[in-house]
Amino acid sequence: MEEDKAKLELIAFKTFNAHPDLVYIIDFLNKSLKDKRIMFGLTKDREKDGMTINIYEF
Repeated sequence: MEEDKAKLELIAFKTFNAHPDLVYIIDFLNKSLKDKRIMFGLTKDREKDGMTINIYEF
């Protein structure tokens, strides 16, 4: 049996100054909006001390 895998489509991203609370915001958004088929990701650029929020639709 072949399992269907959801494909993530990047719909937006924005880079901000790094802040530790962004992790909690992303977690809150993912839990609150998962039924809307939207997922948020967070990546950290250690060299530039920035964080990028990615918004995906699946």
